[in-house]
Amino acid sequence: MNAFWSYFWPALGIGLVFGILAGSVAFRVKIVRSRDRPNEPKLLGHSRRKRIVLLGAGVAAAIVGAMLWHGPLGAADRFTAQVERNARQTLYYYEMTKVTAHLHHGPLTRRLILSGPADDFQSSELVRIMGDLPGVSGARWSAEGGGLPLILEGIVAAVLGFLFGLLLAYLVELRRRHNAQWNW
Repeated sequence: MNAFWSYFWPALGIGLVFGILAGSVAFRVKIVRSRDRPNEPKLLGHSRRKRIVLLGAGVAAAIVGAMLWHGPLGAADRFTAQVERNARQTLYYYEMTKVTAHLHHGPLTRRLILSGPADDFQSSELVRIMGDLPGVSGARWSAEGGGLPLILEGIVAAVLGFLFGLLLAYLVELRRRHNAQWNW
């Protein structure tokens, strides 16, 4: 398993779990429409607000879970260590020991910053080679424009996992409602 997947799969899984949990609770809430109760105002009913709150809480929990995974649980540090170790090994393999590589920080991104002496051919080839490392979005010789922060990419993975979990919960609820019509 490379550094890229070891960082993003758990974030996706966190979102998936919260999506299934929030969806299984929210889709069991019965929506009361205004045509069922004509005396109620045509605003959102209590049950619809409850569903929206449950789904919103699920999204928030998935985002918080991804942020916890990134920071306090140490996924960002492990990701950084793995990618920078792979970069050092690649530089050592190509006998470029005076060139160093580290991930762009402030905020942490997947862009690799190269520094050290190299001629034009070496610098262009190192950018190409280092950009192909697992978990690296690109390589540069300057620290300008780091790209999308890693924590935002983790949050996007968690939200995508949440949406997939929500879809699974919806399909399970449809199956449950379909099977509920049979009473024999």
